[in-house]
Amino acid sequence: MTSKIDEQTFLVTGMDCASCAQNIATGVDNLKGVDSCALSFTTGKLRVQGDIPAETVVKRVRDLGYDVVDPDEHAHNLAQLNAGEITSFTAYMGRRRETQLALLGALLLLPGLLFHELLPGLGFRHWLIDLLAIIAMLVAGYPVARTAWRSLRINRTLDMNVLMTIAAIGAVLIGAFVEAALVMVLFSLGEAMEGYTANRARESIRSLMEVAPNRATVLRPCMDCSGHLGQDGYTGGPCPFCGLEPHEVPVEELALGETIVVKPGERIPMDGRILSGISTVNQAPITGESRQVDKEAGDSIFAGSINGQGSLEIEVTHLAADNTISLLIAMVEEAQEKRAPAQRFVDEFARYYTPAIVILAALVATIPPLLLDQPLLVPENPSEGWLYRALALLVVACPCALVISTPVSIISAISNGARHGVLFKGGAFVEALGRIRTIAFDKTGTLTRGQPALIKVQAATCKNLEEGCDECDNLLALASAVERRSEHPLAQAVIDRAAMQGLQHRYHVAESVQALAGQGVQGQVNNRIVTIGSHKYFDSAIPHQEYCAEVSAADAQGYTTMLVSQDEEYLGYLALADEVRSSSQPVVDELKELGIKRLVMLTGDNEDTAQLVAQQVGVTEVRANCLPEDKVSAVTELREQVGGIAMVGDGINDTPAMATATVGIAIGNTAQAMETADVTLMGDNLRQLPFAIRLSQAAMRTIWINVAFSIGIKVIFLLLILLGYGSMWLAVFADMGASLLVTLNGMRLLRHPTPRA
Repeated sequence: MTSKIDEQTFLVTGMDCASCAQNIATGVDNLKGVDSCALSFTTGKLRVQGDIPAETVVKRVRDLGYDVVDPDEHAHNLAQLNAGEITSFTAYMGRRRETQLALLGALLLLPGLLFHELLPGLGFRHWLIDLLAIIAMLVAGYPVARTAWRSLRINRTLDMNVLMTIAAIGAVLIGAFVEAALVMVLFSLGEAMEGYTANRARESIRSLMEVAPNRATVLRPCMDCSGHLGQDGYTGGPCPFCGLEPHEVPVEELALGETIVVKPGERIPMDGRILSGISTVNQAPITGESRQVDKEAGDSIFAGSINGQGSLEIEVTHLAADNTISLLIAMVEEAQEKRAPAQRFVDEFARYYTPAIVILAALVATIPPLLLDQPLLVPENPSEGWLYRALALLVVACPCALVISTPVSIISAISNGARHGVLFKGGAFVEALGRIRTIAFDKTGTLTRGQPALIKVQAATCKNLEEGCDECDNLLALASAVERRSEHPLAQAVIDRAAMQGLQHRYHVAESVQALAGQGVQGQVNNRIVTIGSHKYFDSAIPHQEYCAEVSAADAQGYTTMLVSQDEEYLGYLALADEVRSSSQPVVDELKELGIKRLVMLTGDNEDTAQLVAQQVGVTEVRANCLPEDKVSAVTELREQVGGIAMVGDGINDTPAMATATVGIAIGNTAQAMETADVTLMGDNLRQLPFAIRLSQAAMRTIWINVAFSIGIKVIFLLLILLGYGSMWLAVFADMGASLLVTLNGMRLLRHPTPRA
């Protein structure tokens, strides 16, 4: 358990369903000194604020029939789960005391189930069958009745355990012994099965914990080397003769700045920076990228990535507790604790639903006999009376399926997203993103790469419209020779393009390079003056009138033009632009298929440049010349028009606009991006955005299907019972079956949907 100011956090175990969490939260909230408390069923974390000893909180939780464990003990249990020791259904059922009693009760109940329920036509009756049924009810029902009593005594609330206990006691009083036992046995087994499936969903985050290895090979000096002791005065400590040697250690023991070695095919254990080696790395476990990424010395690398064919030496840049995987796990766990509006509505509804059902059952038992002269009880056939129907109503009305329908869907969606590089900050954002029909994009760094690229090389003497012209290649090589000595922001784009075409060594690096007061750069190549400048500079300094219209046309298309001359002879121009990401246009098309019809680009660039990019990617609307405050105004205006809008940016520069939007979405796996946004795409492009929206839409469909099914099945069985066609054991079977079905349906979101290739 941990504390922060007046907040204490406890790890609660033993919960089978969301109603258990509500029961515990109510009991703790009633303690003197507690200002507020919240218990997340999905993570098991109980957060308590107020001036109250931790021991008092723990005692209350245990008094209610649950337990508080140490986080280290819980981590050990998770390790067992990962090792496959207790993941099987039979093992899970067998280690629970309540389930053992329910299974014993089921064994004792077999004669009654066979002769009274399945084969009543045989007419076989015996007092021993009824006795075994009563014993079965007491054995299986003891944990249920105990929890019901605690709920009444401590919380003074009616929960599903109270409803089941009342129903079972009532069935005994009217002589329906086998049905009373069936109610308790089926309810206990159903609770266990529901707990098992919910536990599998709740612990789905453990797949992220498995991503990074817990040991690493680190280069450290040989200590107290027995082979060199006494040599040249060496008396112990780091051996000066052996140098650095590989040592396998737990990742928790690694220090910042140490060097780890990762062999081909191994998982990378820590965040770091490559010191030596070249390899391709699979970052899919972190970023969701399907393609492998080339890595070399100087590149950053994430814990959990899978090394390719090269051996790497990596400098540790983050401690184990601070690396990307640890941050990702912590944020996903925190997200699971934040309830979606749909979940809050269902939880609030359930608070009033259960007492209302008890009142309704009382009316069903009393009104027909008192006002309609109907029988309250038929001794020779208990199921014919209205008291029996009222008891059956209590059973079928338990809100298990309804309460579990939302949280299991939300945590499954959040976990699925995290495994594919999409991090939701909470269930509220899963729900909100699923309803979005308008998205605003930042341009630079989002739809584009955020760095200039050389798009076109046009020599004055070139008449060939195809690439590969020797005159154009010579122009590029000459410009590269000058730009290699330049500090201009656009210089690297020219250098990179020349290197890509193998032209970087055609000319020696320019000499006497000097900047032209913000207008360009000039240098000597082969004793000739080469000038690279803006169109405005050339208008006043270098004759090029016959080519002016051509360059102006390129400027009008949104390109940044750089004109080149040699000894005041115009040679041609280079056109640069912020290169559009290859993923942008396919992503925009896919978003339109998903029903996102309004796609708005917000940019500080001029109208021509903005329209050029818009045409390339296919957005439906452009707003250019936007300062940061203009982007906020645009998002506010769009939000007022459409009701809900997502803003996609880099997570830092676009923070104000993202905060204004209904959902802020950041591209990038930096700590700043993960902290800023409501949803983070861990990759460095937009490919995961359609998946995030499809996942959110699927989650909302699943939630409402679950809610509708939970309510629908209850309405159907309620009508059957009131018409005299239902039984208590079928009612509890239907309720537990509905709970399992909505849980399994919600857990489908762990696997589907998946990102498109």
